[in-house]
Amino acid sequence: MRLSLVPKETNVDFFSRSWLSLGLSGALMVISIVAFLVFGLNFGIDFRGGTSIRAQSTEAVDVGAYRDAIAPLGLGDVAISEVFDPSFGPDENVAMVRIQSQDGDEAISVETIQAVEDALTAYDPNITFPSVESVGPKVSGELIWTAIEAVAAAMATVLIYIWLRFEWQFSLGAVAALIHDVTLTIGVFSLFQIQFGLPIIAALLTIVGYSLNDTVVVFDRVRENLRRFKKLDLKEVLNLSINETLSRTMMTSVTTLIALIALFVLGGDVIRNFVFAMIWGVVVGTYSSVFVASAILLRLGVKRDWTKPDAEAGTQFGNSET
Repeated sequence: MRLSLVPKETNVDFFSRSWLSLGLSGALMVISIVAFLVFGLNFGIDFRGGTSIRAQSTEAVDVGAYRDAIAPLGLGDVAISEVFDPSFGPDENVAMVRIQSQDGDEAISVETIQAVEDALTAYDPNITFPSVESVGPKVSGELIWTAIEAVAAAMATVLIYIWLRFEWQFSLGAVAALIHDVTLTIGVFSLFQIQFGLPIIAALLTIVGYSLNDTVVVFDRVRENLRRFKKLDLKEVLNLSINETLSRTMMTSVTTLIALIALFVLGGDVIRNFVFAMIWGVVVGTYSSVFVASAILLRLGVKRDWTKPDAEAGTQFGNSET
């Protein structure tokens, strides 16, 4: 017996209150923008600048113990992560300690670096510090613009891709859903002041791809049904298409969430913000594929003569009409 999260055949009217779902999405986007303008983002070391200290020891790295040793220094945002490399020998245990810039300084002072090294040495006398690197505000500012350009380029590419594959109405619906997902994710990070670093940019790009995948699956079925059921109005075709792909959408989203929740609970502090962004992105991405992209497509309308049944479609569907 196969597992099914939803019945094999469903007949849900997803557009009976589409004005409510679009209104809710619009309100959440406004709140997200206001939160961003009022609170801003809690940028991490990648975007604010800071100093990275490489720590190496013959003893195993204990991230929690390192953090406890440094905590009394009151240095603010300190990110500690263990470095794994197959080339390391059995006595090479490496950690990266990243400390944000203090009070707008270009880099951490020599005294502060020495205090950090002394605190870690007091915990582990065998520890050494092979390198110290600093990221100044100029480099971090360039990273911010590069991150913005990466997300914008991804959305522009999606716009062109959907336009060429389907039609401009589909393209606008898909891009609106992506803007919705990214805006809400940034809004959550602004509202709750969750640390925003380069891994979150990776999460945003992954969310764009995930949401697009769900949207394309629905739009592919819409295109097939537009060819198959020529006398159904667009609302009925959209409802039929979403219901036919609902089981696949729910199964994909739930199984992805199971893995992400396990990582969020067990993965530790290093990846927790990234995983949180992914969890939020999967939820809003699934929602937007149904209630944003398709709702906008319904309002824009689609010309039935934009595509004609080819031989393959005629064979598959028997050129049937209802």
